[in-house]
Amino acid sequence: MAAKAMKTISPTGKAQPDADQPAHPNRTRAFTLVELILVMALLGIVLAIGAPALGRFFQGRTLDSEARRFLGLTHYAQNRAVSEGIPMVLWIDPEDCAYGLHAETSYEDEDKRALRFGLAEGITIETDTAPSTLSYPAAVTWRQTQVLSRNRPALRFTPDGFIDPASPERISIQEDNLGRVWIGQSRNRLHYEIQTNTPSHLPP
Repeated sequence: MAAKAMKTISPTGKAQPDADQPAHPNRTRAFTLVELILVMALLGIVLAIGAPALGRFFQGRTLDSEARRFLGLTHYAQNRAVSEGIPMVLWIDPEDCAYGLHAETSYEDEDKRALRFGLAEGITIETDTAPSTLSYPAAVTWRQTQVLSRNRPALRFTPDGFIDPASPERISIQEDNLGRVWIGQSRNRLHYEIQTNTPSHLPP
C-alpha cells in the first residue's frame, strides 16, 4: 500500500503540504518570449493581407456617407422652402470641393441658417446639366440661379417644395476612381434620390 503524502502541522494548527509537493499545482504556465514573437508575427501577416480590403471598405463607407449627407440636404432644403415660403438654393462648388444651402438672396440678404459642407478627402462632385440643354424659361431661371449662387451649379427649390426646372437632373459624387454614386431626380421630379443605374448618356 502506497505511503500517504506526509503533511506537517504549522504552529497555527493548519496542515501544510509536504516539501515534495508543488506549492501551487493549478498555476497556469506563462507565455515565453518565443511564443509572443510568433503571435506578433502572425498578427503582422494577417494585418498586411487584410489592410487593403479594410481600406477599400472604409473608402466605400466614406462615399456612401457623403452621398447620403448630400441627399439629406436636398430634403432639408425642400422642407425649409415650404415652411418659410422662400426659394432655397443648394449650391455646388466642384473646384472648392464643397456644397451648401442658403435662402435665395433676392428674398433675404443674409441667411443665418445657411449651411456649408466640405467634401471628404478624395471625394469630388459634379453635375451633368448644361444651360444649352434647357428650354428658354428654364435657361433664364438657370442664369438667375447662377448669379445668386456666385456662378456655381445649384439646385433650386421653389416655395411650394418643387424642384425648379433649371436645377441639374443628376449629381455625381465620386471617390478617387474607386466608385461613383448618382443622385438624380425621381420619375415624378418631386425629389432627389440615389440612383443605382448609370445614366446611358454619361460615362460610367
